[in-house]
Amino acid sequence: MKPTRMLLLCAVFTASTAAHAEIYKRVDKEGRVTYSSEPIRGAQKLQLEPLPTVPPPRTVAKERNRESDEAAFPRVDKETQKRRDDKRLRILEDEMTSEQQALEEARTQLKVAEDTPQVYRAANGQTYRNMAKYEETVQAAQENVRMHENNVRAIQTEIDNLK
Repeated sequence: MKPTRMLLLCAVFTASTAAHAEIYKRVDKEGRVTYSSEPIRGAQKLQLEPLPTVPPPRTVAKERNRESDEAAFPRVDKETQKRRDDKRLRILEDEMTSEQQALEEARTQLKVAEDTPQVYRAANGQTYRNMAKYEETVQAAQENVRMHENNVRAIQTEIDNLK
């Protein structure tokens, strides 16, 4: 036998014996339980079954159950799926048209918000610009445009996935 194999065999034997330690249990007069790997006066040696170190092989029944589960999963024929995809595509195209119109309206509202200064008249009759209100109005219009742009991109992604 080669020295490396002999060394490997000794290492496996040593590891397996070290893994199986003896366990002792002692119950004192007050009922306290003590467990130890060293012998204790008045302790009893426990007879423990060794723990399995290798998982059990997969059973044929599990394989059959998985196959039957897959077979039971509802399937549709190609023609039915094509009709569903075509219907979904038409719905998405209609949504795209509506969303593009909403985006154009939002852009128009943004242009109006940017071109319209927010003013107020003071008690003395002078006109002042309200920059805070102007910025708030413009920011809301910009956010509306961004939302519709994101919606258009998302719908386009869905359409591309169907084609």
